[in-house]
Amino acid sequence: MDFSGEYIIPSTKQKVWDALNDPEVLKQCIDGCEELNKESDSEFSARVTAKVGPVRAKFSGKVTLSDIDPPNGYKISGEGQGGVAGFAKGGAAVTLEDSDGGTKLTYTAEAEVGGKLASVGSRLVEGVAKKTADDFFGKFAEIVSIDSKLEDTDTKAAQVQQVAEGSSKTSDNSRLFWGFGAAVAIVAILYTIFG
Repeated sequence: MDFSGEYIIPSTKQKVWDALNDPEVLKQCIDGCEELNKESDSEFSARVTAKVGPVRAKFSGKVTLSDIDPPNGYKISGEGQGGVAGFAKGGAAVTLEDSDGGTKLTYTAEAEVGGKLASVGSRLVEGVAKKTADDFFGKFAEIVSIDSKLEDTDTKAAQVQQVAEGSSKTSDNSRLFWGFGAAVAIVAILYTIFG
């Protein structure tokens, strides 16, 4: 089964690209995602609980990125095993283009299922797959949009915190805060909003 979609994200292409490669952002976008780990620059492992009609299963699998063209796009391919429920595998091509009002994210995807999942009917599976893809990219667009709006606020808060802590700790702490703390703050705010 094949499906596609597009979203205008009110953010720069570079910020959208960075979010597409951030496991914390991606985890928030995947319904039922229990774990998402970045194994390398091109591989993620995941554990996701999914429901298709009467079949509910935990899937473990790997996702690989290929044809990586920063910040213009890449291809995603992966396969998940759900035990007796069967398997799901597929891929998507994701492209980013500058657009009025931000970045246009376009995807085309294909998916295949086997085992019990295949027995629930192709229409149901196709509907769930399309909805899952739309939900993923819809949440992604929402998170990146909010992330862009919060960035200015986080930058100002970080500067105030640095001044308050004093200049003796500025060199080490600022690198830590900018490299890790800002991402944690944004994820915490997003978690509160989307909780």
